[in-house]
Amino acid sequence: MPADKKDRKKHGWLTKAYDNSEFLHSPAARTIRVLSELTEPAYRFRKHRVHNTVVFFGSARAFPLKTAQKALKDMERQMKASKNPPAKLKAEYAQAKRDVVMSRYYEDAVMLSEKLTRWFLELEKSDKYFKICSGGGPGIMEAANRGALNAGGESVGLNISIPTEQIPNAYQTRDISCEFHYFFIRKFWFFYLAKALVIFPGGYGTMDELFELLTLIQTEKTRKKMPVVLYDSKYWNDVVDFGAMIKWGVISKSDLNLFRIFDNVDSAFEYLQGALTKHYLKDKGSKFRGKK
Repeated sequence: MPADKKDRKKHGWLTKAYDNSEFLHSPAARTIRVLSELTEPAYRFRKHRVHNTVVFFGSARAFPLKTAQKALKDMERQMKASKNPPAKLKAEYAQAKRDVVMSRYYEDAVMLSEKLTRWFLELEKSDKYFKICSGGGPGIMEAANRGALNAGGESVGLNISIPTEQIPNAYQTRDISCEFHYFFIRKFWFFYLAKALVIFPGGYGTMDELFELLTLIQTEKTRKKMPVVLYDSKYWNDVVDFGAMIKWGVISKSDLNLFRIFDNVDSAFEYLQGALTKHYLKDKGSKFRGKK
């Protein structure tokens, strides 16, 4: 054995910094971890030709229709079996009925993702690459990845490590999906690759992504064209009063042009197909990232 290797073996207590797990997980190495969440996904995205995405946001609490219907039937049996149902059971029964209503969004997200992916696969024949992207978890995120898989395509999952509601779904493509610790780096990857956004009904997380990305577009912090679809006028008009924002003078009437609201899969697909074709598929030169 060469002398230098013998010496290294004898002094095995020495550890290179990039192999020092205790250091890499310490506060002192936070900047290194942040850079890793920027550079490691970038390496894999380039390798697998992930240059353009259509990002789906929406509730993590939306279930497939069959799952929601089964849960409702179980609750109905419990309600019938109880002569005087307690308040907790009544609340769970009411939620089960709402879950069936919400399941429509899950099913529609699957269909829209599937239609888009079938179109994307046709585009790949001309070396133009688009993929569906989600947050990688359950609910609408799962539906988006599921639709892509149903169509025979790949999809991105940008997962995040949090205590609840973020179990990675089985439908995202492993080679191009990531696990993040830092929310702000995850947000970067959502927006950096995105060429369109589809926002289904959702809660705090959905609102956070929607308004943050609308703000980036409104303030022209991005120069790329970004079609934004809000899905289901009934939900959005009930939950967000954009008209009141105009009335109070906190947004301009023209700011409503930053997004479009659609109530069915076909109209949303036609709009997205037209907008993406106009902005990214008509000889736009360097604006389109296609072949590696």
